[in-house]
This record gives sequence, C-alpha cells and structure tokens, in this order.
Amino acid sequence: MKIGFIGMGIMGKPMACNLVKAGYEVLVSNRHMEACEGPVKAGAKAAAYKEIAQSCDIVITMLPDSPQVKDVMLGTGKVAENMHEGQIFIDCSSISPVASKEIANALEKKGVRMLDAPVSGGEPKAIDGTLSFMVGGSQELFDFCKPILSTMGASVVHCGDIGAGNTTKLANQVIVAANIAAVAEGFLLAKKAGVDPQMVFSAIRGGLAGSTVMDAKGSMMIANNTKPGFKIDLHIKDLKNALETAHAVGSPLPITAQTMEMMQILKADGLGQCDHSALAKYYEKVGSATIYN
Repeated sequence: MKIGFIGMGIMGKPMACNLVKAGYEVLVSNRHMEACEGPVKAGAKAAAYKEIAQSCDIVITMLPDSPQVKDVMLGTGKVAENMHEGQIFIDCSSISPVASKEIANALEKKGVRMLDAPVSGGEPKAIDGTLSFMVGGSQELFDFCKPILSTMGASVVHCGDIGAGNTTKLANQVIVAANIAAVAEGFLLAKKAGVDPQMVFSAIRGGLAGSTVMDAKGSMMIANNTKPGFKIDLHIKDLKNALETAHAVGSPLPITAQTMEMMQILKADGLGQCDHSALAKYYEKVGSATIYN
C-alpha cells in the first residue's frame, strides 16, 4: 500500500517516519520541500502533490488549520483535482468540523472517502508512535484504516460521522488549555508562598490533581523549557475554532475564553512560537515571580 503524507511540520515528520518504519511505501510533501529531509533519510520519497494524488492509495495531511487543508485539497491544480475513485483521504490536522464536512462532501463527488482524524499527544508521542487519534467517518472506513493509524498512535477511537473527530479534538484542546492554566496557577501560588514547585509536583502528581498534562507540561514550567511540542499559536487556533463551534451550538465556554485571552497576551509578547506550557509566563508576568528557580 502506498501512502502520501502532506505536511512535514513538528508532528508530520515523525508520523511519516513511523509509517516508513511500519513497512509502508511513503511519499512525502511540504510547501517547503527541504522539510522532507528527515523522512526521506528514513526511507520515504519526496514528491509533488500531483504525484501523491495520482499514485497513492491513501493521502494523509497534517497541516496548521482549515484554510491550509482546504487549499491543499481543494485548490486549483492541487490534490483533490488529481485524485480518483477508490482513494482515501485522512486529515490528521486539527480544523473546524464544518471544514471537515465541506472537504468530505467535495471529495465524495469524486468517489474519494474521507476520515477526519486529529491527534493529541504533541511531538514526544508523535515520535514514539503513541498519539491518540480521534476519528470521524464511516465505521467501515475506520475499520479499514485503523491498522494504519495504529502505527502512529497508541489509541485510535471512532467518535462518529465526519466532523466528529475534530469536535472531539476541540473538546480535548479546551480541557488541555484549562489544565495547563490550572497547573501554572497552582505552581505560582506555591512558589510565592515559599514552597518549591518541584516538591509540590512530586507530592501531588500521584493524587487527584495529577494528570498527563501536569506530567508533560508541569515539568517544562519548572525547567523553564519553552521548546515547542505544541505551539501557543496553534492552541490559539484550536480555541478559536472551539469558541466558534460553541457559539454555533449554544455551549458556554467561559474558562476557555479567559484562557484564550491569556494566550493572546503571550502572543502579543512574542511568545506565540513557544510551547503552550509557556502559559506559565502569563502568571509569572502578572504575579511578578517565576515558577522556575
């Protein structure tokens, strides 16, 4: 089976490499083709969109947002225009559920089936092949594609019809953002009260307050490590989509709205390309103290 993978960013590169390791023939592409170097060294082949569209059984994208996915797939002379009946498209990008449905409807006219399959876990889990996939689409197509997704993830869950994957991802991003903010808030409270945040982390991580978010992001706050596994700019994009979707369906998101504003302040301060654990910098700024020693 030949798989095309478009989008060689922080997440796409290791995901494509894991497909190669699993024995699939993989063609990779990116707007800036030099980004394909890592996967090519691992055994993938660099290719143009047209070659991927015409020759691959499955096309996967991992791109920043709805406009980029729509442009790559539906733009003039781009991927969908060169696909044919029987092919499969899997979008692993985190985009609007509305955009997922729009793309799926356009592809259906060509006989191309689609899954929306956004992921959670960031760069470390992308490298390890232990991402969590939230998948929308038909049960039949999900069952067929699950073994492929399982080469990149430890959890692959069918959430419903097209758009359900991205709706689930929005809920995930809402919960993750609130968790990161709460961890930063608690750690700064401890620091200003004279208790080492590292000791607090060690004491509470095994209790009810402990979480995957605390383990992954709390340790980064304490180390003052803002190297991006998932950038603030991208989390802002996800929260924007979450708020728009929530407004459309009448679901209140007051904590999300406040966390979004914190991230916007950090973006204005030039920290948009930092890891979203740098949300701690907002608390450090307004609290006139640092979590790290």
